[in-house]
Amino acid sequence: MSTIHFRAAVICCVLLPFLFPVMAAAEVLKPYKDDLFSDQAILESRDDGDFTRIDYQEMRDINGRDSIPERRVKDRYVSLKVRRQQDNQTLDLSSGPLDVARVGQDSGQAFTVIFIHGRGGDRRLGMNDVTFGGNFNRLKNLAVENGGTYYAPSIATFDVSGVAATAALIDYAARNSGGRPVVLACASMGSFICWGISRDAATVAKLSGMAVLGGAPDPDLPKSAAAKARLPIWFTHGSNDSVYKSDDVTALYSRLRKGGNPVRLTVYETGSHGTPVRMTDWRQVLSWLLTAR
Repeated sequence: MSTIHFRAAVICCVLLPFLFPVMAAAEVLKPYKDDLFSDQAILESRDDGDFTRIDYQEMRDINGRDSIPERRVKDRYVSLKVRRQQDNQTLDLSSGPLDVARVGQDSGQAFTVIFIHGRGGDRRLGMNDVTFGGNFNRLKNLAVENGGTYYAPSIATFDVSGVAATAALIDYAARNSGGRPVVLACASMGSFICWGISRDAATVAKLSGMAVLGGAPDPDLPKSAAAKARLPIWFTHGSNDSVYKSDDVTALYSRLRKGGNPVRLTVYETGSHGTPVRMTDWRQVLSWLLTAR
């Protein structure tokens, strides 16, 4: 063997054990209908890809995707077989009884995703297969196909009681899975639950990351227990959100990133308040949140 070939062999032997985990982490969840959900055109990318601005068009992404706009997605976007692994439960948690919908096994799961609805919602919203462009159906299938569990609880209030109930569910999922990763996702006003959890160091320690979809920016987040623990957070937001301004979320993202926190932001150009629930690429977001720490 020549000196050059010997050196190349040594380099491969040394580097491959490090390269393979990185490659695996980039695609930790197996593809599921990626051609329909993940083919999103990037208009702008900066911060080494942590910030992206995505091309969103209502005529294409709502009218072209739904058979009845905003009410029923076209059949090819969903697979309803996952309903066989779906169940409604009332869990007796440390905070009291909590109504949840669950997809996937109740224990020993590879990971857990918990989705917190916004104002006026309940557990049914996060289980609706045919609205929001079929995006919840994709999330359910991604969980089941990868050995995970998905919970959609009914959160009665977005105050300390709602935070306590969510913390108890996180603890329940972490214990039942044997300490495997838990991701908390919050939409719209449900983001107040994420921010309440971010101040609870004990619960933050049980999380792998947070996703915030069209949520309210929390100016105190950079000082929270979550920020101190470097908890990965991915924001998705519509540029034309009239409820919570996109510029305010971008400013919060920039503050967190400047402080060295693992954070990402996806902005859907021309998107409204509800756009992130429809357009968030769950496979991309979860794959990063499950491995970024």
